[in-house]
Amino acid sequence: MPLIDYAKPAPGLAQITLNRPEALNAVNLAMRDELWDYIHAAQLDPDVRALIFAGAGPRAFSAGADISEFGAAPSLHDAREARRRRDLWALLEDLPIPTIAALHGFCFGAGIELPLYCDLRLAAPDTQIALPEVTLGYIPSAGGTQLMPRICAPAAAPSLILGGEPIDAERALAWGILHRIVPRDALDAAALAAAQRLAAADPARIAAVKRSIRRGLDLPLAAAIRRDTQTARRLRSTITNR
Repeated sequence: MPLIDYAKPAPGLAQITLNRPEALNAVNLAMRDELWDYIHAAQLDPDVRALIFAGAGPRAFSAGADISEFGAAPSLHDAREARRRRDLWALLEDLPIPTIAALHGFCFGAGIELPLYCDLRLAAPDTQIALPEVTLGYIPSAGGTQLMPRICAPAAAPSLILGGEPIDAERALAWGILHRIVPRDALDAAALAAAQRLAAADPARIAAVKRSIRRGLDLPLAAAIRRDTQTARRLRSTITNR
């Protein structure tokens, strides 16, 4: 059975489903490689204008990285080199197409870090979110220490990262981690509808807005506004020249 299910549920859309429900969709090395392949394929496919992430099974989007494989690489150098060659998180960070995460059940560790890279996060009421890495003797290593404070209520992020205790969907919504809570039986349809709305927009404009949002966070406000003005002027010129 494939660890990732890749499908095109509607024109212009692709869906990646973590498909290891017997292990709560914990991300092992093989799944990580498949994720890289399918995300890369979606990025290169001109017919894909929005991408949905989901998790198979009733209990979890993903319980995080498969810790049973920690230390399984032949050497630390080999492990680092493998990550460098296939930097899954950098690929997600720079993805020009809009992304939607449809969350339910356990979203722990990498199981919430992956959705933090997404543009929209919809969740069922049973969603539980946690970054438990510190309590296990290491730290969130897929961007959680940087993404969560940029997304979450600033005062709440340290307690979530340092404490490791799960929070429920209502609190995650109040803290700004989630965009919407959807009944479990309507979650797939809601994610599909959101993806279709985003896919209907001009891909060049979507990509430009995504770049502006991501890169502007690292700039002083005045510099970010100047950059946006330049981007808007360039996009207007492409309309004029058609």
